[in-house]
Amino acid sequence: MDRKGKWVLSSGALLVIFLGRMTTALEVPLDPEVLEGLPQPPTITHQSPKDFIIDPRENILIYCEAKGKPHPSFSWTRNGTHFDVEKDSKVLMKPSSGTLVIDISGEKAEAYEGIYQCTARNEHGTAVSNNIFIRQSRSPLWSKERKEAIMVQVGVSLVLQCRPPAGLPPPIIFWMDNNFQRLPQNTRVSQALNGDLYFSNVLLDDTRNDYICYARFPHTQTIQQKQPITVKVLDMDAINETVAAMYNYTNNLFVDSPSGERRPSFMAPLGRSSTQMALRGGVLELECIAEGLPTPEVSWYKESGDLPSSRMSFHNFQKTLKIADVMEADAGDYRCTAKNSLGSAHHTIKVNVKAAPFWISAPRNLILAPKETGILTCRVSGDPKPQIAWSVNGVPIKDSPKDTSRKVEDDTVILSDVQTGSSAVYQCNASNEFGYLLANAFVNVLAEAPRVLTPPNNVYQVITNNPAFLDCASFGSPIPTITWFKDSQTSILNRDPYVIHNNGTLEINVAQSLNSGKYTCIASNNLGTRENHVYLEVKEPTRILAQPEYMVVQRNRKAVFECKVKHDPTLIPTMNWLKDNGELPDDERFLVDTDSLTINEVTEEDEGTYTCVMNTTLDQDSASAMLTVVEEPDPPTDLELTDQRERSVQLTWIPGDEHNSPTQKFLVQYEDLLHQAGVWHNLTEEEGTKTTAHLDLSPYAYYSFRVLAVNHVGYSQPSQPSRQYRTNPAAPDVNPTDVHGVGTEHNNLVISWKELTGLQSNGPGLQYKVNWRQKDVEEDWLSETVANTSKYVVSGTPTFVPYEVKVQAVNDYGNGPAPEAVVGYSGEDVPMSAPESVQVLVQNGTLAEVHWEPVLTSMVRGRLQGYKVSYWRERSLHQAEAQQEEQQVLLLSGNRTDGRLPGLKPYSLYTLNIRVVNGKGEGPPSPNHNFETPEGVPGPPSFLRIKNTDMDSLTLEWGPPQDNNGRLTGYTLKYQPVNSSNELGPVEEMMFPANETTVILADLKYSTRYKFYFNAKTIKGSGPTITEEAVTIMDEAMKSDQVDLATQGWFIGLMCAIALLILVLLIICFIKRNKGGKYPVKEKEDAHQDPEIQPMKDDDGTFGEYSDTEDHKPLKGSRTPSNGTVKRDDSDDSLVDYGEGGDGQFNEDGSFIGQYSGKKEKDTHEGNESSEAPSPVNAMNSFV
Repeated sequence: MDRKGKWVLSSGALLVIFLGRMTTALEVPLDPEVLEGLPQPPTITHQSPKDFIIDPRENILIYCEAKGKPHPSFSWTRNGTHFDVEKDSKVLMKPSSGTLVIDISGEKAEAYEGIYQCTARNEHGTAVSNNIFIRQSRSPLWSKERKEAIMVQVGVSLVLQCRPPAGLPPPIIFWMDNNFQRLPQNTRVSQALNGDLYFSNVLLDDTRNDYICYARFPHTQTIQQKQPITVKVLDMDAINETVAAMYNYTNNLFVDSPSGERRPSFMAPLGRSSTQMALRGGVLELECIAEGLPTPEVSWYKESGDLPSSRMSFHNFQKTLKIADVMEADAGDYRCTAKNSLGSAHHTIKVNVKAAPFWISAPRNLILAPKETGILTCRVSGDPKPQIAWSVNGVPIKDSPKDTSRKVEDDTVILSDVQTGSSAVYQCNASNEFGYLLANAFVNVLAEAPRVLTPPNNVYQVITNNPAFLDCASFGSPIPTITWFKDSQTSILNRDPYVIHNNGTLEINVAQSLNSGKYTCIASNNLGTRENHVYLEVKEPTRILAQPEYMVVQRNRKAVFECKVKHDPTLIPTMNWLKDNGELPDDERFLVDTDSLTINEVTEEDEGTYTCVMNTTLDQDSASAMLTVVEEPDPPTDLELTDQRERSVQLTWIPGDEHNSPTQKFLVQYEDLLHQAGVWHNLTEEEGTKTTAHLDLSPYAYYSFRVLAVNHVGYSQPSQPSRQYRTNPAAPDVNPTDVHGVGTEHNNLVISWKELTGLQSNGPGLQYKVNWRQKDVEEDWLSETVANTSKYVVSGTPTFVPYEVKVQAVNDYGNGPAPEAVVGYSGEDVPMSAPESVQVLVQNGTLAEVHWEPVLTSMVRGRLQGYKVSYWRERSLHQAEAQQEEQQVLLLSGNRTDGRLPGLKPYSLYTLNIRVVNGKGEGPPSPNHNFETPEGVPGPPSFLRIKNTDMDSLTLEWGPPQDNNGRLTGYTLKYQPVNSSNELGPVEEMMFPANETTVILADLKYSTRYKFYFNAKTIKGSGPTITEEAVTIMDEAMKSDQVDLATQGWFIGLMCAIALLILVLLIICFIKRNKGGKYPVKEKEDAHQDPEIQPMKDDDGTFGEYSDTEDHKPLKGSRTPSNGTVKRDDSDDSLVDYGEGGDGQFNEDGSFIGQYSGKKEKDTHEGNESSEAPSPVNAMNSFV
């Protein structure tokens, strides 16, 4: 391989290495403290524009500002040669600046026109400014010219030329009259881009002598005026006729005049096509002005694509197409079309887009460490392609000393193995025929230890699941390497969930609470190491839990929007409400609470979208809901009557505002001014989508109509009434309704009806023709005509016979339709006879059935209502004398022949009779009929008293039942003891004859409660039972001893000694048992396990299941088991000890079956044979 090939390979390798190095190119620090200590080549920071037009009345100010370390010095060139500022007393350079101030007072500004360039240099390099072209603004005067009046025929086209003097910059043109009023412009008359005034066709009104073109020069703010132009528009047809009449000419003077209607043609630009050039980034203005009659309309389109709608606009009544920010894609053919009713014309403008040089990427400043490699790139584009020229420190590279570490390749400068002291400023100049670009980029060779620019101990806060960015801005040369640690221990690698960016920033893609903590970044290069600590706090997000909901609220009601939020407790939330994305109205009706917005008395203006926004320092959440205010609709308007006929009319209206609630229906009402003025009646309803109603009308009425709208909220106010509409009279259409024939006396018939309303009368003279005849009898109709009444009485009729009746409406215009006949009856009279064959069937002592033969219809003499059965109790059968009770009445409706008599008393004599009932009253009664009721069970004894209570006996007294209901056969007495636990003992039963009223019970147990059950009997059975309770008394001596014993001190001491002895025994047993030995009682217990033996309960000191907590509770039947046995517990008072072996059984009413046998005494041997341990309670009772 030759040397050239080796060079190419090595050069490529260097470029690859450098490109890799450039991915982490060192940025120039912005921190003033860092900049303060760094050397830096000059950088131009401010300069005047390239094309600088100055006002000759003011001093010239040419800017040139630069920075660098040390601060640069400045110099200037003018027109390519050195400009010695100090030698010109009119020129001043500002201190520490390159800005020139040129005093032109007493001088001509033209003397300082030219191309200026500023140079800023220090020991590290030289930067240069753009070439600044200084030119003086000019506003030359209009040249004097004599303007002849322009005479033109009506209808032809016309161009008034402006041709202003060339100024710098070009002037702004506008046309005005002598009164400084702008001339009106439109599609027919308009100003072109060059300032000329174009008429597509002239009118007689265009005649005037003050068409004046004005030119305004913006820099000098002067306005210059062209000489006024006079235009006279002539009507040549009228002139030809006048001249021909004067000179007897037969032909027109202007034969070829184009004054009539014609197809369009273009006045500017001329021809069928033209070409126009535009610069990229500039403004393209295309113009087409056409003449013709009628005035043509102009339209545009692009033949090779669509017009750029976002950058395009039309001006001058569509005659000018303006495209801003021109791009290469805007090149192509644009076609304008002028069209009127007679045809069209076309013109094509070919647009070419060129471009002054523009940046793709300008060269950037480089800071390199010694031995490093860097690259400067100057990427530009343009049309034609720009030429690129490089300079270093303001001197073309080709003219500068040769540098082996520098290589220039077109738009790139490669710097290899740079050395300390090789800092410089490079200039890139790109130019073509349309302009140039100049950029300065310095290369600063530095050797600096790392510096961390991010302030220490920064606290970063971020919301959960959002990215977190922890800064570690650093500076150093070579570029420092950044390493991150979490909590000073864990090294962070560049992988999920972490990303370490080139600028040292640590990114956590999705921050979680576990990412909170202390982070340390370390910046290091070969000259040193620096570290910095920052902290990350991951917060809970702000969330709206209960969002506001869409609300539909009636006007003047209240609207409440809720907005409940959850947020991180360490963040301070701020709730803000918006209406339509703006602030809430300043109105006291709006009440903002912690989690709601209340709007009182809402109005239509309150409608809109309400948004609650919850802000914290880190995030926000928002939710919106709409408020719709509804109210009753506005009343309809503009009522009109159309299609007017005798019996109908069509009503139309215009609906009012619905107020956000759709109209459901319209209600049409009418007022009859003839019959009921001031009263409105509902006539018909129409759907809410209709605005027309067909109304059926009645004759002989003065109608007015109104309409009400109905929506979900309610009814609107009525509309304004329509105009009055009158209908002509006619015969009645309907007859009276509710026609009835009813007699009020036995010899009359009253015919009644409901009168017609005034609207139903259909005309004046309303009367009623009443017709009647007896039904099913061959006779003619009788009639009578009446007015202003609703009934007619027919006298002399037979009693309760059917009649056919009918009523017809008549008025002055005729009769109503033939009426329908209805059947009525003449008046009733009381019945003449009573029911016969009355029989009574007694069912039992309290119920009987009665039967009879019905009364003949002819004897009822009216409408049968039913039968009335009257019955009463004469006396009880065991009483000889009568004791008549209050009469009872049973009403049986309809044509009945039987009935049931409830509520009778047994063993009684009853009497009854029956009457027939009609509408007039009751008939005569049937003969009295007697019947007897059988015996029944007696009532309860009238009383049961307990007297003479003793230790073992008591006396019972009782009274017979108030209602024997038969012959008494005797009484039954049952009684049983009740122990202290409210448990029942065995039942004793005794029978007594009916004539006894007292008994003495002996052999009772002292101090014992007894319950007694007592009832009476007949042959039908026992009556209800009454109960009483009594207690036998104690012996006085025993009672006294018991009381004294319980209160004696020796007795209390004895009980305490016994308790202490028992406690000692228990302790000894416990000790012996722990030693493993057995004692005789233990062996006996082991040998004879008896489930009845219950240990003492330590908690309450009772034995077994004994309890006296129920001694004073009321007696409960539930204490008796369902199998009839009495419950046994550990008390010796158990009722099982009474009777024969405890086999007593209860009957259905809870009493015992069997005889009472008294208490069974226990023998001594029975107690010895029992396996049950002696009860302490029994022992105590025996002692007492």
